[in-house]
Amino acid sequence: MSPRPNVTDERKAQIINAAEDVFTKKGFDEARMDDIAEETGLSKGTLYLYFKSKDDLIIAILDRIFQREFRAFEQIDLSRVSATETVNLFVDTVSKDIKIMLRLMPVAYEFLALAFRNKTVQKSLKVFVNRYMDILVPIIENGIASGEFKEVDPQEVAIAMGAILEGTILIWVYDKSLVKPEENIRSGIRLLLEGVQA
Repeated sequence: MSPRPNVTDERKAQIINAAEDVFTKKGFDEARMDDIAEETGLSKGTLYLYFKSKDDLIIAILDRIFQREFRAFEQIDLSRVSATETVNLFVDTVSKDIKIMLRLMPVAYEFLALAFRNKTVQKSLKVFVNRYMDILVPIIENGIASGEFKEVDPQEVAIAMGAILEGTILIWVYDKSLVKPEENIRSGIRLLLEGVQA
């Protein structure tokens, strides 16, 4: 008898997809593990084999979004481009996920609300934010060292980039007629870079 194939990754992806749909429709507080099991067509017992709680599913959704961006960016050969081009490549990488991020905005903002009182979500978001800083700060430092950028605080510039990204999406949530997220994120980063050019 041949061994059974390992379907763990496929099954996890199926559950995470279902959780995204359920959380988007019902919100995190109203969604139940039963709803997610029903959406997947799996038993609740099978669901719990892979994810012990809704918190675990939230972390898995966040991880999938961020890891995709990190992997895409890590494939770029940064030694061949200027700091400005590198930042633009970073923005391109993030922008590819904007449509996915916008679909998940109701859930994402529930995650942010949870971060105020849920240490697990807070810890995960902190890891992701620091990973972004680990990517962006050296890019700014390289730009300063090469004379491309003014003598600025690299961390302050990286935080400003994050604020443009997050703030643009938040304004889109407030008024979708006012903002075109991908376009406005690009223009905001461009204006910031113009301000730090040497």
